[in-house]
Parts: sequence; structure tokens; C-alpha cells
Amino acid sequence: EPDVTIVSGLKDTVVFEGDDVTFRCQVSHENARDVEWKLQDVALQNNEMNEISVEKGKIHTLTLRKVTEQDIGTITFRVGPYTSTA
Repeated sequence: EPDVTIVSGLKDTVVFEGDDVTFRCQVSHENARDVEWKLQDVALQNNEMNEISVEKGKIHTLTLRKVTEQDIGTITFRVGPYTSTA
């Protein structure tokens, strides 16, 4: 099975309190497993505040809904041994 790598990494984003923000990371192969999103080293789950999805098989997205000051920090996307941060 080929190594899944990050083709296009996360971009730093400035957002206002109460707004939604979306992060995108493109990987080299579809159906990547061992994928993880984190905010300040805390793993994020798909729920009403965090929408985690995959577009076109390779573009992994994380949308944080109605961000607050507590959401300030580093977002990390990890696939296997590779990471991207913003």
C-alpha cells in the first residue's frame, strides 16, 4: 500500500468570534486511513461544533462552528507520519 502524503497543507486563518472557519488539507491518495484532526493537541471528533469531512476522496476538511476565544490555537492535520499545522 503506497504512502499517503500531504499534497497541499493547511493555511493560517484569522477569524472573528462567532464565525465559522474551514481548514482544508489535500492528500495524495483517496480513502486515506489513520487520519486525525487536532486543536491544541486535543483530538477532534465529528459533532455539532466540528464538521469533519472528505471531498473528492482526497481533500480532508475541518469546519469549526461559531468559534470562541477558547478555539485559539494550532490546528493539526495528520495522516500516517505526516502532519500539517495552521
